[in-house]
This record gives sequence, structure tokens and C-alpha cells, in this order.
Amino acid sequence: MASQLAKDKRKSASTRLSPRVKRTSRIARQARTSLILSCILLTTIVVAAAVVRLRLRDMPLERDEGEYAYAGQLILQGVPPYTLAYNMKLPGTYLAYAAIMAAFGQTPTAVHIGLLLVNALTTVMLFFLAKRVFDATTGIVAAASYAILSTSPSVLGFAGHATHFVVLVAIGGILLLSRPVEVLKPWQVCGAGGLLGLAFLMKQPGVFFLLFGAVWLVFKARPSKSGWRNLAKHFSLFVAAAAVPFALICLWMWRAGLFSRFWFWTFTYARAYGTTIRLDEAPGVFWTQFSGVVRPAVPIWFLAAFGVFGVLWKHRHSVNSFFVIAFPIFSFLATCPGFYFRQHYFIVLLPAVSLLAGAAVSISRREFAERAHLDALRLLPILLFIVSFGYAVWTQWDFLFDLDPISACRAEYGLNPFPEAIEIAHYLKTHSSPSSTVAVLGSEPEIYFYAHRRSATGYIYTYPLMEVQPYAEKMQQEMISEIERNRPEFMVLVNVPVSWLIRPGSSPRLLDWAQEYIPEHYQLDERVDILENSQFRWGNDAVNSQPSSPYTVRIFKRIAESRGES
Repeated sequence: MASQLAKDKRKSASTRLSPRVKRTSRIARQARTSLILSCILLTTIVVAAAVVRLRLRDMPLERDEGEYAYAGQLILQGVPPYTLAYNMKLPGTYLAYAAIMAAFGQTPTAVHIGLLLVNALTTVMLFFLAKRVFDATTGIVAAASYAILSTSPSVLGFAGHATHFVVLVAIGGILLLSRPVEVLKPWQVCGAGGLLGLAFLMKQPGVFFLLFGAVWLVFKARPSKSGWRNLAKHFSLFVAAAAVPFALICLWMWRAGLFSRFWFWTFTYARAYGTTIRLDEAPGVFWTQFSGVVRPAVPIWFLAAFGVFGVLWKHRHSVNSFFVIAFPIFSFLATCPGFYFRQHYFIVLLPAVSLLAGAAVSISRREFAERAHLDALRLLPILLFIVSFGYAVWTQWDFLFDLDPISACRAEYGLNPFPEAIEIAHYLKTHSSPSSTVAVLGSEPEIYFYAHRRSATGYIYTYPLMEVQPYAEKMQQEMISEIERNRPEFMVLVNVPVSWLIRPGSSPRLLDWAQEYIPEHYQLDERVDILENSQFRWGNDAVNSQPSSPYTVRIFKRIAESRGES
């Protein structure tokens, strides 16, 4: 009798728990289905973006890529930064390029395959960040938005600019910080600090992501029961880890005997460069550039704007609302130093824009799910995003899917000598010994990289020399002295205005010197007339013919008797 009663009780308990078990099981199945669907969609997004990038992987390098590739090439040869290549950028991207080229080779294709991997990893991490802060729908929309926005020619997305590398490590660091403060482990805090410290090392404006990480860490800990002591511990670990990358670079420069030069270029001159444009001029510069950046994907940017209002409406009292407001603000600040607002500067803003677009779709979808009487209306936000995404693809279809790498380069950069640099460098390489040096009068560092020849001067750009800034005259004299001392085998004179950016007030000293020095010590060996199909002329043909384009590159070879001058 007692046994029968026990069986009846167990059966009754089983019956009472059955709906709960069924509900838990249903939720688990839905979670598994959502995870599988998210993985499929994320993989599709990453693969589709990779296919587009692979198609244009052979695009010639532009100037910034040439700088990074040449500096990376020198690092692989054991030459520290700022020895034969002067620039105001911190050397993080140089080291990243060196790593990419060590893995894939020293070619434009290798650089762009490395960029493909950087972009893919950033897209995946952005998905997980958006999923953790909001939900899987936000994550998928954010990933898809970033994939199309960061591939757009409107932000020079196919070029391996430092901003891509800033975003990679910044999103990695912020993802580590996105866990609840109660379960945040010391190694995660240190990892976040180290990655956000690397964001600064990739390029100075990355410091704004480091500042965001510090502010977010404090804000998240504010309502926590862990107390101020735990916050102080986490914050100290974060700051110490963030300082390590820069401290190691300073130590490297000091041991190489380059610290004063490193500091001059990355801080002293960088400060002069960053104060050229006045504050009252900044809005005009911003709107001119921003309108072109937004145009190919306007609907996605509108979704992002709606996302701000949606989050403030639905989550205004949560940590999420702080993240969604603060992250775009700090991201925007990262585009502002110097008020130049160049196209690729906006890449650092794209993760925030993508996340906001994802939040807009997710919030709208939930509202429709709660209020709509027709199930079909619940899909409306998703359909709206698909249309927005399709618009961005359609407006850029020719570039993304039709143009070959050279045509795409011309469409993006006009008659800049980027395709021609490959042939020029091949000529220099085949007509000189590996120990020969080259001097390029212009801002075309990609020539040094392609030719595998070292520069006779550290001034691989002539931009700083033409700026109206207090160090310009000294820089010109130093470039002249280095060329005269090293007596390069070849001089390359670039007659392309964008390679110089001469402005009212620019000192003519370097150009006046070149007009006298080159004819005395060099003879014209080759001339390139830059056209849609450029013309290459050698020897007497180069000397005796008239240029067929106002934009030319002239290659001068040092005359034999000048090599022995003292």
C-alpha cells in the first residue's frame, strides 16, 4: 500500500513538472536553432566579403600601404622604424605588416590577403560583441553592416590602412571587457588593456578606444557589489597592461639609438601637423568628406541613427544605453585629430554605426513581435535591413564585382601613379644592384617596397616638407643633405600634384635644389606619361619626346663620373 502511494506521488510530481520540462526543452531547442542559424549567417557574411576582397587582391598599393609595406620590409631585414623611413605614425601597423608579409610574402596580394583576414576577424568579433551587449539579431545585422561598410570604396576599404588594424584590436579589447564586472577575470582585464594599448600603437587616434575602455570599466563597476577595492584592482591592471605595448616600443627605440627621432616624428611633429586646420574650418571639412562616405549606404546610416533613439527609449536605464551612446562618441572622436576627416579615418566609426544599425533592427523586431497582430509584420525590420544592405551593394556593384584590379585602382585614385609604380620599381630593380639606393622626390614609398631597394633618405613623403609648419625648412635641408651624402644610383622625380600637395606658403627650397642638382649628376633614363593606359619611354625616346600627359614620373640614373666624386 505504501509503495503504491509513493508511486502515485512520483507520477503526480512528474505530471506537474512536465509542462515546465517541456517549456525548458523548447527554449533549449530554440536556443540551439538560433545558434546554428547565427553561425550559418555569420559564415555566409564573412565568406561573401572575403570573395569580394579576393577578387581585387592584386590591386596596386597606394601611398599609405606603400609606407607600411616598406617599413615592414625593413623590419624583416632588421632595420628598426624611423631609420630609413620617417613618419608621424606609431609603429604598430609597421609591425602588423611585417607579420603579414612574413606569413604571406612581400607582394600587394599578400598585403591584401592579410587585410582580408583582419577584416574577417573584426567582423566575427563584432558579432560576438553585439550579441553579448544585445542579442544574436543585433550581432548578425552588425556583422553584415560592418562587412559592407568596411569594404566600401567610399572609405578606401580595400586599402590596408592603419584604421583597419586599430579597429581589429580595439574590438578585441572591448569584447573582453563586455562580460559582467562580477565575473570579469584579471586576465581578461589585462588582455583588454593590452589590446586597447595596441590600438593606440597602431595609430595615435586609437587612444580614444583606450579611453572608452577605461570609462566603460568604471561605469560597469559603479553599481556593483564588488566595491571600490575591486574596481581599483581591475583599473590598475587595465592601465598597467595598456601601457606595456608603448613602453616596449620606447625601450626598442632607446636601445636602437632612435628615441629622439621617434619622439620628434610621433609627438613633436605630429602635434604641429594636427594643428594645421583651424577649429572653425573643421565643420566644412567634415561635411565635405562625410557626405561622400555615407552616400553609398545611406539607409544603413539611417538605421544606425534610429538605433540611438531606440536604445534610449527601451534601455535608457541599463548599462547597454551607456555603451550605445559612449561607444559612438569615442569612435567619432577617433576620426577628429587634426580635423582632416580623410575617407579612411571613418573606418574607426564603422563598428559603432554597425552595432547601432543592429540594435535598431532588433528593437523594432521585438516591438512588432509584441504589438503586431499579423506574424508577417514581425519580419518587416529584417526585410528593411535586407533592402538597406541590398542598396549598399547595388550602388557599388561595378567596383565590387565588375572592375578588374587596375581599373578599380583608377576608379578609386584617378591618375595617381600606383599601377605605374610596379613597372618603375621593376626597372629600378633590374638596373641596379641590391646594395644600390634610390631617392624618390615625391610621396611614393611603394616604389621602394616593390623595388626591394633602400631609400637614400628617410623622407619617404614630401608632404611634411610642403606644409606650412615650423619644421618644414629644416626637413627640406635634411633631405637634401641625406641625398647628397648617400648619392643614390637613381633619382625618381614625381610630377603629380597629389604626390606633393604644394600650397601657398610652401618653401621652394627642395625643388630649386633638384633643378640644379639632378642635371649636374644624373641623366634621364626613363619617363612615364600617366594616362588611362600610361606610356613608358626609355633612353633617347624619353629625352627627345614631348610628354603626352601633364602628369609624369621621370627616372634619372647617376652619371658614371659622379659616382667617384668626393
